[in-house]
Amino acid sequence: MYARSGSIFLIGMMGVGKTTIGRLLAQAAGLEFVDCDRELEARAGASVATIFEVEGEEGFRRREAALLDELTQRHGIVLATGGGAVLREDNRRVLRERGLVVYLHSTVDEIVRRTRRDTARPLLQTENPRARIEQLVHEREPLYRQTAHLSFQSGIMNPKKLVKRILAHPDVSALLGES
Repeated sequence: MYARSGSIFLIGMMGVGKTTIGRLLAQAAGLEFVDCDRELEARAGASVATIFEVEGEEGFRRREAALLDELTQRHGIVLATGGGAVLREDNRRVLRERGLVVYLHSTVDEIVRRTRRDTARPLLQTENPRARIEQLVHEREPLYRQTAHLSFQSGIMNPKKLVKRILAHPDVSALLGES
């Protein structure tokens, strides 16, 4: 089981709403919200796309792992991770051990719709973004499921209703001391 840090860590593919849901969830629960990618950009003084361009995906993943290790030690936060945060075994371990991990998932069609105009996602700068999303979902789905304590589909209801569903889950209520 997870540590009683009072923290919730959101995982899932790009475009599933981790940032939107995370902000609303943190606000509703009275917790601090942290977006791992935005924090990484602020500290690096460069966008994720620029870090990918200059350091490659491996360089970005090293930075991400170090930041995740730091952020997951904080108490009372809602953390929106990057879509690839689960690729490293150490990341999966610290997420599971240090907080309640909530996997937000959606259909490939919904992810394509939500990301189609987003030029800031380096992994989608390809001839066929849909095929790339399908490949990433296929590769990452087992890792998300292995890492998560809870799982919610994010594309089927509006964000505020989804946050209410998450907050109503017994594990979340217990984590937040409402049980």
